[in-house]
Amino acid sequence: MRAEVGLIGGTGVGSLLASEPGKAMHVPTPYGVARGRLVEIEGRSVFLLSRHSAGHSVPPHLVNYRAIAAALRQLGAKFCFASAAVGSLSLNLPVGSIVVCSDFLDLTFRNLTLHDRKVIHTPFAAPFGGASRAALLEGALLAGIVVRDGGVYLGLNGPRFETPHEIQMLAKLGDVVGMTASSEAVIMKESGIQYGLLAIVTNLGEGLGGQVDHGMVGDAMLELGPKVVAIFKQAVGVLPK
Repeated sequence: MRAEVGLIGGTGVGSLLASEPGKAMHVPTPYGVARGRLVEIEGRSVFLLSRHSAGHSVPPHLVNYRAIAAALRQLGAKFCFASAAVGSLSLNLPVGSIVVCSDFLDLTFRNLTLHDRKVIHTPFAAPFGGASRAALLEGALLAGIVVRDGGVYLGLNGPRFETPHEIQMLAKLGDVVGMTASSEAVIMKESGIQYGLLAIVTNLGEGLGGQVDHGMVGDAMLELGPKVVAIFKQAVGVLPK
């Protein structure tokens, strides 16, 4: 089996992707088994994965990022799209905003890599790179959905949310904060897969407006999830062959 594109659904999107008709697949890798569905979208073979698994059961610091990337590489995928529910670090980026991220700052300290046994220094001039990011921007245009072109994603370990003082500090460093995508970006780049991210603002950072909890994240994604899926489907269709 081969897949041209990987599609990783985060909070509120993984369950929507799981409902797409297709064939269930378990892909063994040196890092564990990646489970997903092989579907056809816009004439392309796509491997769908739910980042947090069925029932949103795997917390961000325990997601098997290496198995996901290794599975996509084994399937022959050159491109990958992902969604990530994020907190905004500015009142100028309100709940409901969708950001096609352009850079990240990894503060997770997970030290994830595929290169434990030899010295390989991977260039990161285009963290959310190339054709995948461009396809997301074009896909949003085709879907008639407004997105922000560019933004810095700050990756923290989680699973707790940030304190008000942490949010004040982080606001000087980036635009949105999450717990997963910087790890994925590193592993995908090391795998030679172009990785594009849709960061979905589901809440304002702590101290910017109301108390943050996971329930509000899920509620926001009920409305935003279908928009994300619509962008993904259009983006798959405009990727280079």
